[in-house]
Amino acid sequence: MSLVINHNLMAMNAARNLSDSYSQLGVSTRRLSSGLRVGTAADDAAGLAIRELMRADINSLNQGVRNANDAISMIQTADGALQVVDEKLIRMKELATQAATGTYTSDQRLIIDSEYQAMASEITRIANATDFNGIYLLNGNLSSNTHDGSGMSPVGKIKIHFGTGNSSAEDYYFINIGNSTASAFGLGLGAATSSTGGRSISTQQLAQQALDKISLAIVSKDKIRAQLGATQNRLENTIQNLQIQAENLQSAESRISDVDVATEMTQFVREQILTQAAVAMLSQANSLPKMAMQLIQG
Repeated sequence: MSLVINHNLMAMNAARNLSDSYSQLGVSTRRLSSGLRVGTAADDAAGLAIRELMRADINSLNQGVRNANDAISMIQTADGALQVVDEKLIRMKELATQAATGTYTSDQRLIIDSEYQAMASEITRIANATDFNGIYLLNGNLSSNTHDGSGMSPVGKIKIHFGTGNSSAEDYYFINIGNSTASAFGLGLGAATSSTGGRSISTQQLAQQALDKISLAIVSKDKIRAQLGATQNRLENTIQNLQIQAENLQSAESRISDVDVATEMTQFVREQILTQAAVAMLSQANSLPKMAMQLIQG
């Protein structure tokens, strides 16, 4: 290489190497300080795209777990109310059995019937008052086998969404809860007049007919509770599955985006040494043109 004055090629080369090493040192510093291997699209464009989709799915799955837990809370609310309804139905059957015997007068049966009607009214009140977050559970609003969510207030059975997409096979399912009012069970004066027995126990015959009707009501109530219990177990299994999915996705996302500290620290030390060497060589290269001045001065 010729000794020239106008261009210091060795200094230019050292400056370029210094710039490259210092830039890489900055990348290593950012990765180590943030813990992310992929901090910008320039680091790994494809990896960044995959990571962001995974992050969206992870957040959706975690929200799905919360949705399923809310559904369990809703089911427990309904089941707790039905447990009280169960006690009322048992008392009504006890009263019907009492009124069915012939050792009571008509006035006494009317007194018994007044409590019977009070129990029926209480069942209806419980059914109409039981709600979860403003959603009434036992008054028949959720008893339909269809669902329409196009309006501001969904109609029909309730939809529990927990997946990352919108496929009925894997992302959501429906819960319907039967009508648990006394009239729906065919009990009390609010029941249909065509109903055989159950409306009243004011006579011995009506009390005897009410016994069968109350037994059917207890079975209907038990079917609702059994369905709720089965759905709660299903939701608990769903939550477990969602948590496993989220964990596996988080692991995959970590492998893409998180930095390997040991490897990156090795790279950091390498770039640090190269930067220090480039600074030293640039200083030396900047002093080389002085040799030309020594030749000129003789």
